[in-house]
Amino acid sequence: MDDGKPKLLDQLRQQIRVRNYSIRTEAVYAEWVKRYIRFHHYRHPAEMGAVEIEAFLTHLAVKRDVSASTQNQALAALLFLYKEVLKLDLPWLQGVVRAKKPKHLPVVLTRIEVDALLAQLQGDSWIVANLLYGAGLRLLEALRLRVKDVDFTRREIIVRDGKGQKDRVTMLPMRVVEPLRQHLNKVQHVHQGDLAEGFGEANLPFALARKYPNAAKE
Repeated sequence: MDDGKPKLLDQLRQQIRVRNYSIRTEAVYAEWVKRYIRFHHYRHPAEMGAVEIEAFLTHLAVKRDVSASTQNQALAALLFLYKEVLKLDLPWLQGVVRAKKPKHLPVVLTRIEVDALLAQLQGDSWIVANLLYGAGLRLLEALRLRVKDVDFTRREIIVRDGKGQKDRVTMLPMRVVEPLRQHLNKVQHVHQGDLAEGFGEANLPFALARKYPNAAKE
């Protein structure tokens, strides 16, 4: 029977948004909670505890052969669920089989290899890849880059709400300047067409849509 309380995943998302975590973190945490519930045959997490979490994390390492970082991500999601949503304290997890951390050195491409890789890309993919390599942007930072945060005159990019919810300034690579200008001109025409058809609104965070009603279309 419905007791009027939001569903568990809705409560999880509420607590994540209250803390201003990224939308990526919200999606990942929600997915891990769903996988945890499915693994235990749809039992409610409030009925489970450290033993069930240990079993799930051990399954990820032994049966699914996930990386250490993936297992740690799952653990972080479940600890957030129990501590911030269910308000339950769990004893320290001692029985978890830990995924092995890789001992090999990461592969770093040379400039020649990077040029060869970028030469295989075109259009939007080429611009994004050059921003990742030349400006040091993370993938979602590049995909969410806003027009107002690109300064062609000073050749700077302002990264808003990056990792740790911090802003930073980085350079705009010269080789990207003209292709990015042409891309923005093309996108502006598409945007004007979308607005004419009643679409083209952007998602605004922190209740800005109520404070600035027209900003989502600008």
